[in-house]
Amino acid sequence: MEIKVIKDEKNVLDLEIGNLTVAEVLRVYLNNNGVKLAAWRREHPSKNPVLHIEDDKPKDALKKAIAQIESELDAAVAEVKKIK
Repeated sequence: MEIKVIKDEKNVLDLEIGNLTVAEVLRVYLNNNGVKLAAWRREHPSKNPVLHIEDDKPKDALKKAIAQIESELDAAVAEVKKIK
């Protein structure tokens, strides 16, 4: 999956993400963590979505959201392994 930084400013981060599902999951976690704004858009269904993040420290907010997702995925994998 490709991720391309479109805009990297003090309070704004725009990322082109090669997967719509990943963009949506990140959007949900970022908004649940209280960022000022996290939304994605795409100009056409054949284009990749662009995740737009506005916050005091958007990179830190993104890192926090990714860490939460990883933690929840690890917990889910552990639960599935218990089933075997």
